[in-house]
Amino acid sequence: MAFNFGATAGAGTANPTGAFGGFGTTTTTTAPAFSFSAPTNTGTGGLFGATQNKGFGFGTGFGTGTGTGLGSGLGTGLGFGGFGTQQQQQQQQQSTLGSGLFSQPAPTPAQSNQLINTASALSAPTLLGDERDAILAKWNQLQAFWGTGKGYFNNNIAPVEFTQENPFCRFKAVGYSLMPNNKDEDGLVVLVFNRKEADIRSQQQQLVESLHKILGANQALTVNVEGVKTMPDDQTEVIIYVVERSPNGTSRRVPATTLYAHFEQANIKTSLQQLGVSLAMARTELSPAQVKQLLQNPPAGVDPIIWEQAKVDNPDPDKLIPVPMVGFKELLRRLKVQDQMTKQHQTRLDIISEDISELQKNQTTTMAKIAQYKRKLMALSHRTLQVLIKQEIQRKSGYAIQADEEQLRVQLDTIQCELNAPTQFKGRLNELMSQIRMQNHFGAVRAEERYYIDADLLREIKQHLKQQQEGLSHLISIIKDDLEDIKLIEHGLNESIPIRGGVFS
Repeated sequence: MAFNFGATAGAGTANPTGAFGGFGTTTTTTAPAFSFSAPTNTGTGGLFGATQNKGFGFGTGFGTGTGTGLGSGLGTGLGFGGFGTQQQQQQQQQSTLGSGLFSQPAPTPAQSNQLINTASALSAPTLLGDERDAILAKWNQLQAFWGTGKGYFNNNIAPVEFTQENPFCRFKAVGYSLMPNNKDEDGLVVLVFNRKEADIRSQQQQLVESLHKILGANQALTVNVEGVKTMPDDQTEVIIYVVERSPNGTSRRVPATTLYAHFEQANIKTSLQQLGVSLAMARTELSPAQVKQLLQNPPAGVDPIIWEQAKVDNPDPDKLIPVPMVGFKELLRRLKVQDQMTKQHQTRLDIISEDISELQKNQTTTMAKIAQYKRKLMALSHRTLQVLIKQEIQRKSGYAIQADEEQLRVQLDTIQCELNAPTQFKGRLNELMSQIRMQNHFGAVRAEERYYIDADLLREIKQHLKQQQEGLSHLISIIKDDLEDIKLIEHGLNESIPIRGGVFS
């Protein structure tokens, strides 16, 4: 089948022209790429092994050819393109998910021995055979809690290697990550490059061409970049998808899981690494069953009680999922990602702020134009009314005044008399007009006499006035003291005068 991952019978043939990944020296018969039948191929020296296949069949049907279009695995191939009834592909993906991320695999004998050795190193080491083994046990416990070092417990058995993934490591926490909401049909695959965003954007076209060559340089495939995002440590995340065009003119996206499975092949993975790709993953949403199974089984080394509490404290269970954070490196990574996202949010806020400022300027300009157009409309309305009046006068010239016109004239004369009466409307109108003129005059004067004082100058003025106030207070206290002295002198003089009068009498 096209783009097969299974082992099939046949040897010594190369994939046909247009087959996905025919990078070797091939000798083929003339056959259209992406065929819907099984072409006959001859030749040797294909890059992906000796095969006889029907080409990279991006169609809805499968041929009857034999071979492994890419690689030589076990079982029948996965058709990368027809994407019709691919039961084996779905079964393989389900089995991969079931045995990988969302299930607890059965422990192997090596894992059981590792667990027994770890327990022996932490509780009852027999390395020295005396009381020093208890000290060694405490030291091993400390290393296990820290998540680094080696635990010696027996002379005949190799020491236990303590890592941060061991169940006794204390530097663990639970955070929350946003679950992807993209479907498999969207075909989004994330490629993490060990290059800066500026380099990726400047060489984006060359990058697309390189990925197209990795996909076989087939004209029916088009590589598109969905987005580019900066990541910590000078890394860049590039989201791509591949569009397949069929001979009948229709196009569809290659499913994300199928594209990711192709990128995970050894030879393709090597080519991606040469481009600077450090990580590739499919961005697809998790099914409710997968989410349920993931939440029910705590990750290795995480206390079930902490895991249950993390599920309870989830701020948005519909969008967020708890994930373990083991060690300081993971915490630092999440901190860098958070800082990077904060910077992106701030950049977006700055852009929005600039857009709002521009909109406010446009709004001010628009309001001024609207006011100008209103004045222009009023002037045009008056001119139109004057033209209509003159036209009506010319039309009615030579005719006698009709009864309705006479009645209207009488009403207008009455309104004119009422307006001209000094004790009625005319006096009030004159008073209102004078008040409006005074308000406009005072408003203009106040607008002209508005002053602003610098904050530093205002502070100096306050300091100077405060010093003057203190000087005046001191001067007042001196004057009060002098007045008290004067009063005392006057009192002494008043007492001395009668005594002298009695002496001279």
